[in-house]
Amino acid sequence: MKNWIFSGLLLMMVSVMFSQQTVTGIVIDNDTRMGLPGVNVVVLNSTENATTDDNGKFQITTVQTAGSVEISYIGFETKVLTFKVANGGTANLGQIVIGTDSAQLDEIIVVGKGVIDLADSRRTPIAVSTIRAAEIKQKTGSADVTQAMVNTPSVYVAGQSGGFGDSRITVRGFGQDNTAFLLNGQPINGMEDGLVYWSNWSGMSDIANGIQIQRGLGSSKLAISSVGGTVNFVTKTTDKREGGFVSAGVANDNYLKTTAAYSTGEGKNGFGASVLLTRWQGDGYNDGTFGEGYNYFISLGYKLNESHNFNFLITGAPQEHDQNFSKTISSYLEHGRRFNNNWGTLNGQYLSERTNFYHKPVANLNWDWNINDNTSLSTVLYGSWGRGGGTGSYGKSAAKKYTADDQINFDAIYANNEALPNGDGTFGNNAYAIRSSMNNHDWYGLVTNLEKQLSENLTLNFGADLRTYKGSHYRQINNFLGLNSWTESRRLFNANSEVIPVDVFNTVTESQPINHFKGLFNSIDKDQRIDYDYSETISYGGVFGQVEYATEKFSVFAQGAASTQSHQRFDYYDYIAEAEAAEKVNNFGFNAKAGGSYNIADHSQLYVNAGYYSRQPYHDNIYLNYTNQVNPLTENEKILGFEAGYKFKSKFFTANVNAYRTSWKDRVVSSSATLTKDEVFGDITIAAGEQVYTTNEGVEQLHSGVELDFVAKPFSFVEVRAFGSVGNWEYVGDAVKTKRDEDRRVLESKATDVDGGKVGDAAQITAGVGAKFKIVERLSLDADYRFYDKLYSNAGAVKENLLLPKYDLVDAGISYRMLVGKDKDDSVDFRLNVNNVFYKVYLSELRSNIKTTDRVNPKSETDFSTYESAGKIYNGLADGNQGYFGLGRTWSFTISYNF
Repeated sequence: MKNWIFSGLLLMMVSVMFSQQTVTGIVIDNDTRMGLPGVNVVVLNSTENATTDDNGKFQITTVQTAGSVEISYIGFETKVLTFKVANGGTANLGQIVIGTDSAQLDEIIVVGKGVIDLADSRRTPIAVSTIRAAEIKQKTGSADVTQAMVNTPSVYVAGQSGGFGDSRITVRGFGQDNTAFLLNGQPINGMEDGLVYWSNWSGMSDIANGIQIQRGLGSSKLAISSVGGTVNFVTKTTDKREGGFVSAGVANDNYLKTTAAYSTGEGKNGFGASVLLTRWQGDGYNDGTFGEGYNYFISLGYKLNESHNFNFLITGAPQEHDQNFSKTISSYLEHGRRFNNNWGTLNGQYLSERTNFYHKPVANLNWDWNINDNTSLSTVLYGSWGRGGGTGSYGKSAAKKYTADDQINFDAIYANNEALPNGDGTFGNNAYAIRSSMNNHDWYGLVTNLEKQLSENLTLNFGADLRTYKGSHYRQINNFLGLNSWTESRRLFNANSEVIPVDVFNTVTESQPINHFKGLFNSIDKDQRIDYDYSETISYGGVFGQVEYATEKFSVFAQGAASTQSHQRFDYYDYIAEAEAAEKVNNFGFNAKAGGSYNIADHSQLYVNAGYYSRQPYHDNIYLNYTNQVNPLTENEKILGFEAGYKFKSKFFTANVNAYRTSWKDRVVSSSATLTKDEVFGDITIAAGEQVYTTNEGVEQLHSGVELDFVAKPFSFVEVRAFGSVGNWEYVGDAVKTKRDEDRRVLESKATDVDGGKVGDAAQITAGVGAKFKIVERLSLDADYRFYDKLYSNAGAVKENLLLPKYDLVDAGISYRMLVGKDKDDSVDFRLNVNNVFYKVYLSELRSNIKTTDRVNPKSETDFSTYESAGKIYNGLADGNQGYFGLGRTWSFTISYNF
């Protein structure tokens, strides 16, 4: 009998020891007071773990009746909570509120914590919006990563109609060349012109753990001039726990995307690895905008000890996509809003004249050294190697044939080329070929920052930013289209840029087809290059420092940076050998920022910031008209900014109000347009269909405005976000306007009065509201409404700019997570996006400034009709204006298995 009693007690003990208990809770973002999806929840001293759902909820099955769970999420503080299972086998931890912590930037090792300038690395606030990884994946679908930023105050996204990767964003009315973009602390704006091409970052939505848009002065300590703002992309590094996912997505116009990712987790030896691979392709929304590409991401992490952490990552997105250029409104009305005349057929096969192709691998090596309890050093060493370019027409415009429906007639062009003597093309015999304009670079840099906690309230940062860059640019034949060779002649310049009266002839017989993979290693011989062949070297060195004093009641900071950069141009095509090297130009620049904040109460905070920049001109503005002549007009641009704000935070409501004023002097504004008919500039005739570039030098801009955003959670099943911004962005004084053709010849140059003219290319009034509804457990519906007004044409600096019609859009999506696996640890996620739900027809941008009272044929001696009198008006605009209609209704659907 005693044995039976003992056996029963033993069985009860074993069953209790190995029975499964349940630990539940919901993780809340301290800033937004919303549930955080994708948070890691781990039962310590076990392999039991879970991830929060879209509403921040989690549930872990464990054999422990008491213990601790660790709550960790990228960019947030890590919390450890104890639990004890009550009767019924369940422990509910309730709401777990976690705040942002810039020291927690990845899931295995903290990399670049002193280099990646997130807003919370400084106590004094700025105007900022943060987009989490889950939202990035949900909102982008098949679009560029810029789509994730559309619900942000003072941000305008345009260019989507150009093709995959051709979108661009403006912040507070400033373009991408005047907004700083950082990748894990590495500057990625082009060193020649400051531009960012999103086709080079087509995989960003897959690898980004977060995007932080800092409008205005920002919190970056680098010697960068964030006139409009600073956009920080924080990528994945190496996941802390083993796992991965596979996903497949489809979208409108035959879009298909597949992705696979796997992480080993952190091993006992401190090593870990994460790998992600993606392939995509699609026809594009507009006609003739086919694209395809890949994305790879490899991250290797090593935690040597508690003091030293290392992470190496390499990522790239080789791609090619056919492009759509802006056209007149009348062309769209005649052929449809998807019309694109950059393509045709050859022997029945599709062929585009305009294709962008590029491969830009980027590598980062991060080292974080915790020297002691109050001192740390963060360093990132990086490199990127860009290879690729874009195709276009080459030859006499008269040789370019079109079909009856205005598509390129490659069959007729081919036949014409074959009939030429010896099959040799020249500018004088109406030959036509497709050329590639190559833009290659090698870029290396280092950013390092030492942070010292001088006292409980006083923090000091100082460091260095070093970069070296070499770019090369040339043209080559992409497709001879029936020709055997191409011959051209030119005159050379001496060191004084004087023409030597001797013709130099060049005949090329080799072509280089598009290949975004092989292009990383291939380069055509110099004697097979056409039109131009030049390079430049740019060296940059900067130092920066910041000191901040912060208490529970107030904070103040001061920040400064200084930099010097040198430029030198080398022209191998248009100059004699001893004059290939241009004069080296050195420029010094600096910036200074300061600010402070005051906590009115536990939930309210006021702040003010001010800053001044003296920014060196970009390389493309230093040398005159793409020659070795130094432009005497260039000088440092001067930017003076002021901003103030108020932040309110409560359990159910968070709001931010920001006001700003930014003055920008001695700047350069550029725009481009496609000619709709032949135009004569002096003794130069530019044919219809060619691009003309307009540059306005010495321009001053004044931008001021107010921004509002808030998040509310009135009920447990609904979250509401809203934003609004009202700006007044104007030009001040006079500007020198210069027009150039695609061969960079100056067509005309004159001074013009632009005082009071409105800055174009971005809506000066934006507003939006979005809501997310929890329908049932793990099923949610979200929708966003956006409104845009005071959008002016991107026609450069003009006094009377063209106002586009206002418009609004609605996007919607639905998400569902299905738990699978033995212990429900895995999941299958479904996501459906529909953008522009109500198929709103709108103009997203214009690049000309034709008034309805302007003449249709201004050079005609017999036709004096205006657009208005001729009835050539669309929605209040002259239909001779050129630009883009926005995309119609689009959709995407993704299914992902997470393990």
